[in-house]
Amino acid sequence: MSSNMKIITVIGSGLIGRSWAMVFASGGYNVKIYDNQPGQAANAIAEIRPQMEELEEAHMLRGELTAMQQLALLSSYDDLTQALEGAFFVQECVFEQLEVKQSVFQDIERLVGKDVILSSSTSCLVPSNVFAKVQNRTRCLVSHPVNPPYYVKLVELVPHPETVNTVMDNTHALMTKVGQAPVCLKKEIDGFALNRVQAAIIAESWRLVQDGIISVKDIDLVMSEGLGMRYAFIGPMETMHLNAPEGLEDYMKRYGEGIQRVLTSFGPVPNFSGEGAKGIINEMCELIPSDQQHLSARMERRDQLLMGLAKLKKDK
Repeated sequence: MSSNMKIITVIGSGLIGRSWAMVFASGGYNVKIYDNQPGQAANAIAEIRPQMEELEEAHMLRGELTAMQQLALLSSYDDLTQALEGAFFVQECVFEQLEVKQSVFQDIERLVGKDVILSSSTSCLVPSNVFAKVQNRTRCLVSHPVNPPYYVKLVELVPHPETVNTVMDNTHALMTKVGQAPVCLKKEIDGFALNRVQAAIIAESWRLVQDGIISVKDIDLVMSEGLGMRYAFIGPMETMHLNAPEGLEDYMKRYGEGIQRVLTSFGPVPNFSGEGAKGIINEMCELIPSDQQHLSARMERRDQLLMGLAKLKKDK
């Protein structure tokens, strides 16, 4: 790989930006971290350092390089022109505000060559809106990670209507090289794939609790000790394919009518705020209080469990 294909610029040094920087460095890329707040990009590297050292100690550091070697690939910038110099791929990670992202990409486009791939980490904005003010939209796409990206490897690649196939292919190859698990959407849709599936699960879980069918604690167990056990390794389509003697067609012959009957019984989209939501929120907060101390402890536990699961999947 030529030297001008080894530099990736990450725009934004928050949680997602830091995570992307770690992922790209694990693949041996020089990563330039840019933040428009002076000193923030440098602070991000200071925060990444102990994370990488802890991962190395736990034998969970990704890639072939040591923590010290990966840290040497990271550099911080307060100047956008300098940050973009030499990059072949730009990953934007600023906060979820359309006008801000549009402005950032306008600035980036003025400073990079025509072949540089422009990628957004947005989780809820479709590419046709994010890149509406970019002139050359053929090299634009969304690369939507799952939080935290270092442990949850899925990344959704979502094209703009004008994105060319080579940009999708090259990004897929890059994400695979750095150890992510990319999936390609064939066209844009609100919520992409992951959030649409997640929204369906959230909606029915909320309805079941709200209607007095099951508790908050037990609906979480339905996923963590039931569906989630399978879905951590195989998806819903393969699950069905393996759950009937002759595969998916046989499964639908046996259970399709019942699934349709259940689906027609689903209620309307729940109201996630107001009086109706208070009972569910209170029930959740009884299990895990929403103060910073309790939430931080559970987040740390989540990340440790995800680290263990990632190791298990890696070794399987």
